[in-house]
Amino acid sequence: MKLQVVDERKELLREPYVLRLGGWTLERYLAEAPESQLWEFVRGEVVMYSPASAEHQDLLVFLVRLLGGFCEARKWGKVLTGPAAIRLLPDVIREPDIFVLPPEEVPKAKGVPLEVRPALVIEVTSPTTRTIDLVEKPGDYAAAGIPEYWVVDPERKEIVVHRLAGERYEVERVKGGGIGSSAVPGFRLKAEWLFQEPLPLVAECLRDIFGSK
Repeated sequence: MKLQVVDERKELLREPYVLRLGGWTLERYLAEAPESQLWEFVRGEVVMYSPASAEHQDLLVFLVRLLGGFCEARKWGKVLTGPAAIRLLPDVIREPDIFVLPPEEVPKAKGVPLEVRPALVIEVTSPTTRTIDLVEKPGDYAAAGIPEYWVVDPERKEIVVHRLAGERYEVERVKGGGIGSSAVPGFRLKAEWLFQEPLPLVAECLRDIFGSK
């Protein structure tokens, strides 16, 4: 069933399973957005997402455990997840699926919204959020100076890697083989890990990462 998008002044259908409410202020968003749901504030508009699928959550948990295990072993940075809210720009607050803070940003991760600059942001996309993740969000993340942004697309079995070059991202689409992060030193994974069923064991993947050094 598709969600009917309801603007507070008029009805506007943009994308299935995404609800957008216009006419909001940042103050109202911070006061009323629920902690348990994914809401974003983008230039006077609240963007609300439908509940995630079990497959989405499985992949998300796998990536969080993989990145978290890597950062813990290396004693480098911190891994956080949405619905933690990050102020990217004065009028843009996003709630990424996963983001990694470099060591110097970790002490700043307090309150709502977080006033931090992640080294790496990862979104696990779906057909209903692909336009937002690949068209809308890169501009915000680049403007905020986030060095690296990955979009994991399980349906297309590819990872769209954005690396900041000046004020814009250079984009690479990866369907297989290894991918290394330039923003999280030493972190790398194999694209195939993210699309196999069942997902691989995190411990085995970490051994592969550290064994490849």
